[in-house]
Amino acid sequence: MKLQENNSKNRTKNRTKNKTDSGVKVTVLHIITGLSTGGAEIMLYNLLSKSNRQRFRSIVVSLMGRGTLGDRIEELGIKVYCLNMKQGVPDPIAIWKLNRLIARVKPSLIQGWMYHGNLAGQLVKTLSFSQIPILWGIHHSISSLSSEKKLSQLIIKVGARSSKFINQIIFVSKNSKSQHKALGYTRENSCIIPNGFDTSLFKPSTEARLNFRNELGLPADSCLIGSIARYHPMKDHANFIRTAALIASSFKNVHFILVGTDVEAKNNSLYQLIQNSGIEDRVHLLGERRDISRITPALDILCSSSAYGEAFPLVVGESMSCGVPCAVTDVGDSAWIVGDTGRVVPPKNSEALANAWKELILLGFAGRQKLGKMARARIVESFSLDSVVAQYEDLYETVLAKAS
Repeated sequence: MKLQENNSKNRTKNRTKNKTDSGVKVTVLHIITGLSTGGAEIMLYNLLSKSNRQRFRSIVVSLMGRGTLGDRIEELGIKVYCLNMKQGVPDPIAIWKLNRLIARVKPSLIQGWMYHGNLAGQLVKTLSFSQIPILWGIHHSISSLSSEKKLSQLIIKVGARSSKFINQIIFVSKNSKSQHKALGYTRENSCIIPNGFDTSLFKPSTEARLNFRNELGLPADSCLIGSIARYHPMKDHANFIRTAALIASSFKNVHFILVGTDVEAKNNSLYQLIQNSGIEDRVHLLGERRDISRITPALDILCSSSAYGEAFPLVVGESMSCGVPCAVTDVGDSAWIVGDTGRVVPPKNSEALANAWKELILLGFAGRQKLGKMARARIVESFSLDSVVAQYEDLYETVLAKAS
């Protein structure tokens, strides 16, 4: 099922192509909270990597530091500015610097990424009395406002009041759009553009399966269940570990792969949880990796065990693109992305998640491969990166046309 809010891939591409013939460059200033490895940050990088450089000139502002993606973005030939704000600390000087930068580069439009980036863009526009069109990007779902940090709650509430003044709000999921509408966000100037996936980079690979098992010193027939997520309460690594403990005794050839920022042995909280579960010999903590496109196709099952906060998780689509079936918690649009190509369970329910893993394990390699082919076909048809980039560029053109 394709998004009803978006037009077909070919029609969107053709409209954008026709509008780029003018030869006039559009300067898009992207303001994002930070550039660490996360879903929104990677989607920004993917968008920039595929954008039409003849038509769009991109500039990136990180409210915090360069993170892990700052250098990679500059390798694309795109300038990155960092304001070095501290997390959770308002900084008037940083806003002043941002205001001066906008006055200097004179962007055609501003796109915010995530709540803090959105608010910063709107604040600078208001202070400068600028008429520059502004777009917001919301990459978060909210099952309960009380589950958010106090500052985030405040920013979300301010965003609801300001939303009617924004030229366009881009939600990455249907679920997120519905939840924000309930919190007071306007629906009149909003749309859905899902995350997109580079199906030429994330693809099935027998070579990756063998090489990764050799790297870990595991037999070729080992069954690998993976989690690719930064260490954060919303990702609920505890749920993953509890589930692994339930599965480990019944399936001796199953190993558990955890990848992500702070997902490493020196993380005492995580390592203690693994030790207490008695499965430390079966769990492989790999920390942050830059070769995710090589690790993902080596997995047999990808698990997203998140408790809350997900909107449209990139890791699920990337795994499906690699032909890896997914077991996900029903948070954000995870269930909709997976469809009938994997398993969906309630969040915070380790027994239900263990049953889902068990079903996928018992399918055997051939059964999982069949599901994986269906999963990749679903991503190629509905969520390819080229199609999503075209939707962004078409939206930029539409907003600029209205503003002029």
